[in-house]
Amino acid sequence: MTDPKPGARWLVQPGMRPDLAAVDTRATDGAPGGKHDTKAATDALDEELFGLQDRLWAENERALLLVLQGLDASGKDGVVKNVFKGVNPQGVTVKSFKEPTEEELGHDFLWRVHRVVPARGQIGIFNRSHYEDVLVVRVEGLMPEPAWRARYRMIRDFEHLLVGEGTTIVKIHLVVSREEQAERFRKRLEDPEKQWKFATSDLRARQRWDEYREAYEEMIAETGTAESPWHVVPADRKWYRDWATQTILLETLRAMDPRYPEPREDLSGVTID
Repeated sequence: MTDPKPGARWLVQPGMRPDLAAVDTRATDGAPGGKHDTKAATDALDEELFGLQDRLWAENERALLLVLQGLDASGKDGVVKNVFKGVNPQGVTVKSFKEPTEEELGHDFLWRVHRVVPARGQIGIFNRSHYEDVLVVRVEGLMPEPAWRARYRMIRDFEHLLVGEGTTIVKIHLVVSREEQAERFRKRLEDPEKQWKFATSDLRARQRWDEYREAYEEMIAETGTAESPWHVVPADRKWYRDWATQTILLETLRAMDPRYPEPREDLSGVTID
């Protein structure tokens, strides 16, 4: 029997703290088959994703925000490129959050985030997000503990506001193994066309692997809510990571069930000569 909601296997129940060290990062649970069959299934789902996005765009009443988090080389860029390759670019926005600019530092930490959330009718993708402000600042010691801990509540309130205004939020943490990350880093160093993606700061963060894992676990426990839960997706196998992400997105859009709007006027008597 086909699982009616396969995305539930990656869902973290609100308030629960996941054990990320126990995640089988090479898992293929629920996949339609091996790499070839699963990639074929993912390609077949592209048409449904396009149709649902087109309806959301036409309806122009609600929005969907996908938040992607994960350590360097966990595959956030790959998800954006592969999962959304068949959608209408008019209805999709992608925002990557890097080190804050001087202007952004002159405002509250959510200022730069709120101004780029998706408008009604759009799917917005955050490649990293406001969650960097409870991860990097914590592990790198950029602010005292009471300050970054207070941000958990602020983030919950912020996301509650977005949901209340019609934005559905999907949050996915991609979990990559230390060994797989090292292999991907080596490939970036060896390939001149990928070297631009590598920075020595990636290695500094790698040295604090356990600290970042602990920060991610607490972040998920503190900010996962019934209206805005987290999903933890194994990411060593790129084809499985993409299929899982697309599965979660499609389940969410099906539940939203966007509809094409009715014509703005009576067209029953209209003829075109």
